[in-house]
Amino acid sequence: MPDTPYLLAAVGVCAAVTWALRALPFTALAPLRASAAVHYLSARMPLGVMVILTVYTLRNVSAVQAPPAALALGATLALHLWRRNAVLSILGGTALHVLLASTVFAVS
Repeated sequence: MPDTPYLLAAVGVCAAVTWALRALPFTALAPLRASAAVHYLSARMPLGVMVILTVYTLRNVSAVQAPPAALALGATLALHLWRRNAVLSILGGTALHVLLASTVFAVS
């Protein structure tokens, strides 16, 4: 069994490495907070991500799947324009799509 000083040193090294790895992102990103590029991306990225997700989701929609997808997309857009809350918009559109696809537009 290792000696007590060896174990204490091992725990100390592990604690120091863990602390350093957790602090590193904050120290590395601190200079970027004042960057014009970061401010530009923070304003434009949410829209870009939503466009990419929309295209990815609708790229393989068949004619049978189109009506509930179109209605859910319209509801998502309307919710977002009304409340400006991405979580509410996404959850509301998803819930509407699941409801419509499994009830009104269900294929037997």
